[in-house]
Amino acid sequence: MVPTPDGHTLAVRRGDPRRRTLTLTTLDVSALRNRFAGQVIAPGDTDYDSARGLFYGGTDTRPAVIVRPTDPTEVAGVIALARETGLELAVRCGGHNPVGLSSVDDGIVLDLRHLRAIAIDVDERTVWAQTGLTAGDVTKAVAEHGLAVGFGDTGTVGIGGITTGGGVGFLSRRHGLTIDNVLAAEVVTADGQILQVDAGSHPDLFWAVRGGGGNFGVVTRFKYRLHELPGVVGGMLMLPATPDVVHGFITEAAAAPDELSVIVNVMPAPPMPFVPADLHGTMVVFGLVCYSGPADEAEKVLAPIRALAEPIADMVRPIAYHEMFMGDADGDYHPTATARTLFADRLDHALITQVLERLETAPAPMRVTQFRPLGGAISRVADDATAYSHRGRPFMVNVASFLDGPGTRAEREQWVRDTSALIANGEPGAYVNFLAEDGTERAREAYPGGTWERLTQIKRQYDPGNLFRRNVNIPPAG
Repeated sequence: MVPTPDGHTLAVRRGDPRRRTLTLTTLDVSALRNRFAGQVIAPGDTDYDSARGLFYGGTDTRPAVIVRPTDPTEVAGVIALARETGLELAVRCGGHNPVGLSSVDDGIVLDLRHLRAIAIDVDERTVWAQTGLTAGDVTKAVAEHGLAVGFGDTGTVGIGGITTGGGVGFLSRRHGLTIDNVLAAEVVTADGQILQVDAGSHPDLFWAVRGGGGNFGVVTRFKYRLHELPGVVGGMLMLPATPDVVHGFITEAAAAPDELSVIVNVMPAPPMPFVPADLHGTMVVFGLVCYSGPADEAEKVLAPIRALAEPIADMVRPIAYHEMFMGDADGDYHPTATARTLFADRLDHALITQVLERLETAPAPMRVTQFRPLGGAISRVADDATAYSHRGRPFMVNVASFLDGPGTRAEREQWVRDTSALIANGEPGAYVNFLAEDGTERAREAYPGGTWERLTQIKRQYDPGNLFRRNVNIPPAG
């Protein structure tokens, strides 16, 4: 990308460099600012570097232009711009994709952050929310009425990205995935149509955007079902990481009532103020606990987990649900890691022991294996009801190793692959929202069997030219 001396006209490479078909496209940024009422940001602008920044480190993409539309009509206009110029299009909500798919070199970033309207119907227990909002934004807004919808476990993720990928989080065992609470959506398609979709209108597209990622259009707002939730008993519970403790934590949580969801992170103890200095760097269970049932029942449900070992720290208490989103205020945190997501049908004591041995001897100072018991309401939905088709899998596991620079990537990736291979059992599978650099090769694991075939047919109908390809891509059938 080469800015001209006046800083307003950009000469941009486009095409497929692998086929040596690069051509030159000129973008008149001044004309774009007249074309769109929303913000247009280009190289040379004072806010360009902050606007192109993403949550995760390790990527340094330089878009030709970033456009922040003000309404769905302008979203359609940005899509039309991509068609006219042939420049690659990336769609950004919260910017949390681990490999930077929400930005693009020499292309167009459609940044939804200015689409922030929210309309709560307390009597109907629904909310229409535009996809420039984050999970934290929506959670706090509906909490004022004692209501909730489950997203994930991080408040800064955009609701568009987490919802289109499925939405596994703290309320999933009780109320299902985020997509199980979607009643309708507004979608701007590759040809610029603005469609209202639900079970009775464009039902195939409605099915596909619930789990199929951003392959089928730009969702500009969702209508969610809300649930009464005055508060939860939740927070962080840190225990020493022994095979008995880790296996017991996972087993007890999986057998608990649906109201309990946990995330069991096994990792070196961070140097937090409440962690004794002699434990820094030792392996601990950094557990995130959320009990969404009556507060007076939480103690009984959590007792078997607390009894596994003397806690290093126990911060589980009655809190507002949005307080489960920990550590969202630090905008300077940009971790760089290599990771792999998978499902497992079995996590027995012997396997946990082997995983702990690998964690103890791993090459990276910071590494983690995360266990998420699933089941509950997730498993009571048919595999073919949405594009998320892993309903019966009892456990999700994520393995990550943080990098100390590009020179450490190869050894850290190998450790992640080997550890994941040790854990994997049952049919291959992947949660699309957690796929990283392996997204292309594992897309069929995210969408197995008939799910993949149906998605490719819907892709052919709504995006035959594969305009929306900066994602875990599902190509059009044929």
